Amino acid sequence: MKKLILAIMLLTLLLTGCGAPRFPYESEADGSGNSSGAGYSAAEENSDGGISEKPNNPDYSEWDELDAREITLAMGLGWNLGNQLEASIGGVPSETAWGNPVISEELFKTIKQQGFSTVRIPVSYLKKIGEAPDYKIDEEWLDRIQQVVDHSLDQGLYTIINIHGDGYYTVDGAWLRCAESDFAQTEINAKFAAVWGQIAERFKDYDERLIFESMNEVFDNTYGVPNPQFYKNLNAYNQTFVDAVRKTGSNNARRWLLIPGWNTNIEYTAGNYGFEIPNDSLCASDENRLMISVHYYDPYNFTLDENMSTATTQWGKNATANFDSWGQEDYVDTMMGKLREAFVDRGFPVIIGELGVQDKSFAVENFGYFRNYWTEYVVRAAKRNGCVPIYWDNGWNGERGFGIIDRATCNVTQPELIEAMMRAIDSQ
Repeated sequence: MKKLILAIMLLTLLLTGCGAPRFPYESEADGSGNSSGAGYSAAEENSDGGISEKPNNPDYSEWDELDAREITLAMGLGWNLGNQLEASIGGVPSETAWGNPVISEELFKTIKQQGFSTVRIPVSYLKKIGEAPDYKIDEEWLDRIQQVVDHSLDQGLYTIINIHGDGYYTVDGAWLRCAESDFAQTEINAKFAAVWGQIAERFKDYDERLIFESMNEVFDNTYGVPNPQFYKNLNAYNQTFVDAVRKTGSNNARRWLLIPGWNTNIEYTAGNYGFEIPNDSLCASDENRLMISVHYYDPYNFTLDENMSTATTQWGKNATANFDSWGQEDYVDTMMGKLREAFVDRGFPVIIGELGVQDKSFAVENFGYFRNYWTEYVVRAAKRNGCVPIYWDNGWNGERGFGIIDRATCNVTQPELIEAMMRAIDSQ
């Protein structure tokens, strides 16, 4: 989701990481996102548009045991490194495939300086996964993922990694598809277990600040009430994920794991539609170590709709024109209350892994006011109900983008929006 600006972003001619040399962007036919002519003092650019340097393998093994309340408070407010490690062309993941620059260490320093405590790093694997039965992940790709994770942890940030685009029906090479046949589900679960087993093995000695999220927005690509059988398939994926991670031992035996429901939809996760929390009998902790993953983008016409003939541009109590008849403050309160009742009050932390409003200030002069108000209200309501809010940033700054930081320069582009979120998360 939120890849709507891809066509625009691919027109970008020059990309750079913060403080890194500039290089021309080339969109290769094989989807590798190769660039040319750039040299790096410490590493060579690889075929994914990233850095091929091996991770330094720093020691992140010292463990701080945090219960549900403590980790919720520690994670505070989060930010998404969107449209980077989950980006792909022709089923081949590449961090520059959708027009963003190479991820730099300086970017995480900026995120930390702005007051964020958590970074969510969406990751796709797709054709970086080998054939059965081993389903071996490309070593360079896993190295790059580890390097980016290390950049985040080096800044003291809680860090979430997932399997992101592999479950989309709209992405080439996707395979984690819940609407496929029962026969196919057997192979899908075997592949899912093998892939998560490798990821978990790579990070098993990392401390409690690293959190694994099973998958992202998996559903049958039809909107409406979930298909019961397909929901059972999704529940099976979550169980496969939990078992695969726990079996790798070390710190993974007690790591916090993040579990999504149908399309990360609040109603279809908290309501009576078939969501099942996995059995976690292999967990070494005496307490629950499972979290619930949801997203919040309501009302759609205000937050995501790019068609200006149907999009709304005002929201909330001060709206006077072109606003939705639903999805206002009372709706936010209701949805957050459902999360508290269904999960938080039962000892399951809730991570609102994505939220945000695309920038339509090009069309309406006062749009920024309503965008800031929506974001502040949602973040405040999330905190009030014991949830962790994580802002969706896709790296695109300006028209129809979600960017709040220029990833090429590390300059803040939406200071008022960040201030609104910080007011909300610091509220009592």
